[in-house]
Amino acid sequence: MIGLAKAGARKARIEARRSPGARAGALASTVAVALGLLAGCGGGSGGAPAPVVDPSCDGPAFASTWQGIQETVFARNGCTEKLCHGGANAGGLDLSPANAYANLFDVPSAESPSTKRVLPGDKDRSWLWMKLAAKTRPGTVSIVGSPMPANLPAISERELELLRQWIYAGAPETGTVPGTEDLLGGCLPPVEPISIKPLDAPAPGEGVQFVLPPIEVPPSTEQEYCFATYYDVSDQVPPSMLDPSGRLFRYSEQELRQDPLSHHLVLLDSGLPVEKIHDPAFGAWTCAGGGRAGETCEPTDLSSCGAEGFCRSEPQVKVGCVGFGPRGSGYAIITRQMGGAQATNAFQRLHPGVFAQIPTRGIAYWNTHAFNLSDQAHELNGRINFRFATDQRFPLQSFFDPSHVFAANAAPFTTQTVCAKYVMPRGSRLFGLTSHNHKRGKRFWAKLPDGTQIFENTVYNDPNKARFEPPLEFDSPDPAERSIEYCGLYNNGVGEDGSPDPETVTRASRMPSSDRLQIMNGCKPVACAAGRVGAACSGLGDDRACDSSPGANDGWCDACAITGGESTENEMFILIGQSFVDERFPQPPDDQPAYGGLASVP
Repeated sequence: MIGLAKAGARKARIEARRSPGARAGALASTVAVALGLLAGCGGGSGGAPAPVVDPSCDGPAFASTWQGIQETVFARNGCTEKLCHGGANAGGLDLSPANAYANLFDVPSAESPSTKRVLPGDKDRSWLWMKLAAKTRPGTVSIVGSPMPANLPAISERELELLRQWIYAGAPETGTVPGTEDLLGGCLPPVEPISIKPLDAPAPGEGVQFVLPPIEVPPSTEQEYCFATYYDVSDQVPPSMLDPSGRLFRYSEQELRQDPLSHHLVLLDSGLPVEKIHDPAFGAWTCAGGGRAGETCEPTDLSSCGAEGFCRSEPQVKVGCVGFGPRGSGYAIITRQMGGAQATNAFQRLHPGVFAQIPTRGIAYWNTHAFNLSDQAHELNGRINFRFATDQRFPLQSFFDPSHVFAANAAPFTTQTVCAKYVMPRGSRLFGLTSHNHKRGKRFWAKLPDGTQIFENTVYNDPNKARFEPPLEFDSPDPAERSIEYCGLYNNGVGEDGSPDPETVTRASRMPSSDRLQIMNGCKPVACAAGRVGAACSGLGDDRACDSSPGANDGWCDACAITGGESTENEMFILIGQSFVDERFPQPPDDQPAYGGLASVP
């Protein structure tokens, strides 16, 4: 998900567009904009009054990110001209200001009816973005018809990124998406949290939906939570979609949608018998959502919180749910991912014949990396759909390799490349690959033993998902020939010109309170972030060692090495993939869970 804003750098760019006399008075609202989250509502109201833009802004002012897109992308590139999507409605699409949003948001494309013109949260299934990307980035997407805009130059990379961020944030009609102010080169209202359009449930007999019990995310926080729920979908699963034991149901597609207040959302199989549900380790069970919110509830009674509420355990701060629950889940818990994603909206269809299978009932753990840097508390909602597998030949073999999760430790104002290897089981057929790191991870890539690069990602909060058709084969008896080498490039405060950049280095002053829980001992300042930037210092309070000259009092010992952890100010290094075992090799048991893992194929 969208991580911590680069507050200082963005503040400087915003202030540069304001008149000098207004900068001091606008500082508070500027910081709120820089540190805030997303604004508006995914569906939009259309009739709501336009937000007020700070009058001290001397750049072009837009009432919302959407209005900025209309003016700087559509109008500027000729898309609203009468001979295009203005009066002529080319392709059945009217992009005139009064009609554009209603004709785009969650509306099927006339050219490709199975694809929405704009699907909230998912650029890769938004026809608008695909048509424009096909011209800006030739060869990167497959489309029907001609790239857009027709008979005109491609839109710029900056404009395409503006559209990506807007779609990722739920494509709100009103309000501000953070980061888009700079891309627009103008000014926007202060930002507020966003609620995305909920995901529709599968039709009866086609699948099941799991709903995240809503959790309130306090203002100005970033935290990873874990809590338990009881579920039972056995009466929704046709007999043909069960494993031989009758305990597990099989699916071949998953889709997740969540409010953009979380870096990831994962549904985990606790592995516990239902009899453990009242263990004191879970804390109090209370209703979340609905008219009985906050009331005590019985978790195994799915009606105890009413039609709109959910009974959940007490949310606890746990990274990946490690250590959560009655017997203190170890790292094994993160291998029992029934489903999830690290995006606002993610869809995955497994390779033909491959199926995942998970329990029809039991105790599940929800794990969310929630963040809310606005000054308003906001409720996080999410849903995961599982669609039943009609072709059931190969149990899914998903992997999530945490062996080197905290390997990145670049010193302040340096870069570092970290590499590791993952050995595929013999007979594996790899069809999906993705990655997980945080904002100082600038590039992640993976290679086969012969040096062929098979994966690359450069956007940490919207990672690339590679699909291999046909799947890659790993049949050699030699483990070295079945190894995938994966690497990450981390930048801890080195500017584009090679000089120390105090705005992008790891800073003790910018660590969230959750950093105190870190296994990796947190952020300990060892370099100067002000004054003699880049010079060595010796921890919090050693600011005078950083002064530009004796007595200047302008130094700040605040820069740290990269530390491993769950916040976006910390780092991770994880390879994620999905495969199956070829029929010529021994198959996994067909009556044991085959967890779907995080959505890692498009």
